[in-house]
Amino acid sequence: MINLFKKKEKEQTKSIVLNQEKEQDNNISPESAKEMLAKGMLDSIDIIAPSAIQVEFDYLQIGGRYVRTLFVSGYPRFVSANWLAPLINFDNSLDLSMFYYPVSSKGVLDDLRRKIAEMEATINSDTEHGKVVDPGVKAALEDAKSLQDQLVKGVERFFQFSFYITIGADTLEELNSITKRVEATAGSLLLITKHASLQMEQAFQSTIPYSLDKLMITRNMDTTSLATTFPFTSSELTSTTGILYGMNMHNGSLIIFDRFSMENANTVVFAKSGAGKSYLVKLEALRSLMFGTEVIIIDPENEYERLANAVGGEYVNFSPTSGVKINPFDISGVYEEGVNELGLKILSLHTLFKILFNHEISNSEEAVLDKALVATYKLKGITADPSTQGKEPPLMEDLYKMLLTMEEEEAHALAERMERYIKGSLARIFDQRTNVNLNNSFTVFSVRDLEDQLRPIAIFLILDYIWTRIKKDLKKRILIVDEAWYLMKYPDSAQFMYGIAKRARKYYLGLTTVTQDVQDFLDTDHGKAIVTNSSIQILLKQHPAAIGSVSEVFYLSQGEKRLLLSAGIGEGIFFAGTNHVAIKVVASEEEHQLITTNPEDILKMEKGESLKKDEIDKKEQIRNLLKEEQERLKKEMKEQRDKVQEAPTDTGLVLDDTSNN
Repeated sequence: MINLFKKKEKEQTKSIVLNQEKEQDNNISPESAKEMLAKGMLDSIDIIAPSAIQVEFDYLQIGGRYVRTLFVSGYPRFVSANWLAPLINFDNSLDLSMFYYPVSSKGVLDDLRRKIAEMEATINSDTEHGKVVDPGVKAALEDAKSLQDQLVKGVERFFQFSFYITIGADTLEELNSITKRVEATAGSLLLITKHASLQMEQAFQSTIPYSLDKLMITRNMDTTSLATTFPFTSSELTSTTGILYGMNMHNGSLIIFDRFSMENANTVVFAKSGAGKSYLVKLEALRSLMFGTEVIIIDPENEYERLANAVGGEYVNFSPTSGVKINPFDISGVYEEGVNELGLKILSLHTLFKILFNHEISNSEEAVLDKALVATYKLKGITADPSTQGKEPPLMEDLYKMLLTMEEEEAHALAERMERYIKGSLARIFDQRTNVNLNNSFTVFSVRDLEDQLRPIAIFLILDYIWTRIKKDLKKRILIVDEAWYLMKYPDSAQFMYGIAKRARKYYLGLTTVTQDVQDFLDTDHGKAIVTNSSIQILLKQHPAAIGSVSEVFYLSQGEKRLLLSAGIGEGIFFAGTNHVAIKVVASEEEHQLITTNPEDILKMEKGESLKKDEIDKKEQIRNLLKEEQERLKKEMKEQRDKVQEAPTDTGLVLDDTSNN
């Protein structure tokens, strides 16, 4: 009975437990169910983590990768900025880990006093015993006293510094090879590196981004020395849009930049003759053209003709013998609220006539000229009213006639000085209707065939014409003014250039100013103003006589000045806003053939074209000979066929007479 009842109790207990488990199963939340289901399954950490880590005496094997960590135990006595660049820019991937620990100055000063006392006692002891003083102790004493003075004055602070290098490779042989190269590079910097033997696991953990220093191998450093270890010393100018200007000489990265992304799209290029400034500008123009930017160039030396012909551009040769004419009295006809377009044109004409008269014009003559200009436009029905400015503008000859009709003596004097451009040797150059259109996406204006006296006049006239046309039609454009010093020599034309630089952004225009006479350009206030109104400045190799002015304007360091003085062709400094990098201009072989101005390269290309032409001529001669031979053979075959057709044919049979016998 007792046993029977006990069995029943057990069965009841078991039933209660089962019911409780069922109730618990029913009360499980969906989140708990997901957690239970996820147990034992792979997660992201399991996928990322290596299959195994094998710790050896001198390296780690993490999955299929071999890793070794070095620590730096010795440093050079003197260092300079960017001294770690050979390691930072090493041609294999390295993991560099640096730890900085601030130290209380009070404790450091106490240690320094004790250390200085020990070293002085050592030196005094050696001197008393007639021994040669250890130069290492003497140098260390000087450094300690200098550091003590700096710490007391608060100029320097004290830190402890740790530096670890982790090397990775796919094979053990490759790891050993890279390690030797890293040790050699570190040795060239006077760094003493050692393997973290028997501590490879802790050393590796010290170089992964956990900010844990498990080795704690430190070196004492002051603030100045510590600042030189900062690894990010080279700027980069690589963006997702823009064109390729060249390569960064500091780290080998590409300099890709969009000038229209800045507050203004103006650029200045300064370099001595033969430094590659025209090469760079032509390369930028060619690459900008491919992205739909319209390019307009003022070319004083006929350097852009081959490029213009290659891209299907328009090459306009402005000379006395050419048929190209530009009327300086043209008006844009664009109405802007608050802007007197006629007044601006008359101011521009004042500047033109000052250049024509070599700036020898008095105030009274200038007043008479202003009166005559207003009357000349009025005679054509053009006034300050924008609705009248679409009419046909006057010519210089109309102004000349107006001056002759005026009573003032100054008017007749001005007419006499203007006569050479109307009836004299320079007639029909500046007094004709405009017959040039800016319809091509690549337009070059050449003034090489003009005399030096007329060249500044022509450049100003072309620039004024371009500026007038640009205001009519809003497009993304680049205007390149090569040898801009022609205009910067005269205050009025320099003022006009500055006006374009200041207002170019409004018309989606980027002005590129190129010059080799840096000194003359920067000596003028307008020249400096153009530089400050240009978001991009490019400095290539400079002459020692000009480096002082360039350094003053661009705030160059001593290292940057040395770079510009010793730079090769196409090398210099690229400034974009607050950033600047050392640049090396690079071009493809096809681009180089289009843009080079090196006489040797041009002769080689001309020789190659000549040889190619001779080869083509020879092939043409061979083809002609073969053709003549084929014609001769055809003629002979035809003659033979004609003879066969004309010969008599016997259709009867010849019988043998012997049959009658």
